Amino acid sequence: MPGIVAGKVAIVTGAGRGIGRGIALLMAQEGASVVVCDIGASLQGAGGDNGPADEVVGAIKAKGGKAVATTLSITEPKNAEAIVKLALETFGRVDILVNNAGILRDVIFHKMSHSDWSDVINVHLNGSFNMSRAVAGIFREQGSGSYVHMTSTSGLVGNFSQANYMAAKLGIMGLSRGIALDMARFKVRSNCIAPFAWTRMIDSIPEPKDEKEKRRLAAFQQMTPEKIAPLAVYLGSEQAAAVSGQIFAVRNNEIYLFNQPRPIATMHEPKGWTAAGVAEKFDGEFKTKLTPLERSMDVFHWDPR
Repeated sequence: MPGIVAGKVAIVTGAGRGIGRGIALLMAQEGASVVVCDIGASLQGAGGDNGPADEVVGAIKAKGGKAVATTLSITEPKNAEAIVKLALETFGRVDILVNNAGILRDVIFHKMSHSDWSDVINVHLNGSFNMSRAVAGIFREQGSGSYVHMTSTSGLVGNFSQANYMAAKLGIMGLSRGIALDMARFKVRSNCIAPFAWTRMIDSIPEPKDEKEKRRLAAFQQMTPEKIAPLAVYLGSEQAAAVSGQIFAVRNNEIYLFNQPRPIATMHEPKGWTAAGVAEKFDGEFKTKLTPLERSMDVFHWDPR
């Protein structure tokens, strides 16, 4: 039986390790030819290594699949275009783009440097734009295509010391929605996934001593990167042809559909507002409806199932 993306060509960024690796491998298993993009940098974005991308390509080919590696950085628009050109020259088409590559520079906001900010934005948000723009014309001409972007509950909800990462990931949500709206007429889809996975981005958490925390840590370690892949592959397939502009999350064996910002309350003053008038009525209309300063773990407070 042919795979769910048989005959398609997928570009997966950050595909040398973790979530991207899992997605690339399952794309190939489900019949797609895969362009494996990974510069092999550290978690903070330093250095480079051909090894991770080459290893994934080797694993795909060992099982009879088709893949090619590239270590070009997606932060440069010309590199994004070169990656797409590689896909076309190697496999003849492009059908799916998975924007997964990213780095971390976690710093409390009042100590965050300009480079901490710009480097994270450049990889996550600018890199996603560069790759998305590079395939947009192809998707438009062929009248089909699927974007799958990785957002994060750190952006959708919040987290400490991640203002740069939060801004980038929430920006990706907006990018995805904009692509979905602009390219719907060409039958091109764009969706986001907020992945929960035990990867090198979180495996530096100190070993807990409390038994309850040890059990909780063990539960979190069950959220392997490979568990993100089935939803990503589904969204790239024609079976998801009617799904676009949406935000999902994967948490172990759970898949969530997120709501999106919409008005939840209003107050009106026919004569126009004064500051004193706003102060007088604000609490009565809005106080109980304000969104609390929660972090992702406050919202997803139960163990992954």
